[in-house]
Amino acid sequence: MILITGGAGYIGSHTCVELLNAGYKIIVVDNFSNSNPEVINRIKKVTGKDFIFFEVDLLDQEAIEDIFNKYKIEAVIHFAGFKAVGESVEIPLAYYHNNITSTLLLCSIMQKFNVKKMVFSSSATVYGDTDLVPIQENSPLSATNPYGYTKLMIEQILQDLSNSDDSWSIALLRYFNPIGAHESGLLGENPNGIPNNLLPYISKVASGEINFLNVFGNDYPTKDGTGIRDYIHVVDLSLGHVKALNKVLRSKSIEAYNLGTGNGYSVIEVINAFEEASGKRVNYKITSRRPGDIAISYADPQKAQKDLDWKAMRSLDDMCRDAWNFVQKNPNGIGKTNLDKKLVISS
Repeated sequence: MILITGGAGYIGSHTCVELLNAGYKIIVVDNFSNSNPEVINRIKKVTGKDFIFFEVDLLDQEAIEDIFNKYKIEAVIHFAGFKAVGESVEIPLAYYHNNITSTLLLCSIMQKFNVKKMVFSSSATVYGDTDLVPIQENSPLSATNPYGYTKLMIEQILQDLSNSDDSWSIALLRYFNPIGAHESGLLGENPNGIPNNLLPYISKVASGEINFLNVFGNDYPTKDGTGIRDYIHVVDLSLGHVKALNKVLRSKSIEAYNLGTGNGYSVIEVINAFEEASGKRVNYKITSRRPGDIAISYADPQKAQKDLDWKAMRSLDDMCRDAWNFVQKNPNGIGKTNLDKKLVISS
């Protein structure tokens, strides 16, 4: 059994689909702080497969230990955590407590039950404001906000854990900019409140929910003056987790991997691609640069290709098409409905 923390979230839910499709048996835990119970039913609908689910907060040590007691868990894929950069600046203590304390508790429980295989959901934010591209795994690490520091600190904790006990096997997956949705339109990015990321914001402008998009700066040294980022389809990203899991199950080491396409797209290019996919106009307004934003950031994904036999296959057009399909099928987002009782196993 593979334990998935935060499995009802955007990347977590898509990864659950790919794990089930690959034949893995999974246990999902989520507290729905930034997700919806209906997602659990939709994972089942997309895959046609059942799985075990617990509505549990990762800080609830007794409840998590109970899961490890009841089931033979082979490995953990750890997504759970607060993830909004702006919010992390406003409430840093909440971010440090939630993200780091929960990971410490999880690792302690894993150690207690001799479960020493983990895939960790990290982020390209651990590279800070580097303008050296493409970004490689051995690039200098830093952070510019509390969210980024939690990822960096957890990576260090896991590195120290591995150094102290070489029987651990850990993959640190550094995501670049995940966008898109499952082709069924049943799963996609479904943030609570105002979106923090570019594509959900563009989607809300295209659907008329928001009047315009703020584009932060058009005076960068890029082809059209707007910032360039490495956008990756969430399904490609999820398949990267399956490949990483395959590796940690058969090895003993700790390695970091960039999960990106190796290509950069500007904000204007993303807007144009979304207009093409949706047939809708995306109104935008140029505003001043945000502090800390850099001109260009994209991954060197060669290590993941070599070690994990993984490569991003989907194009920017695919990402925009699937994202718009999700918006059309879920104009109000993924709604609140009761969970299928068969999926809920009380702890």
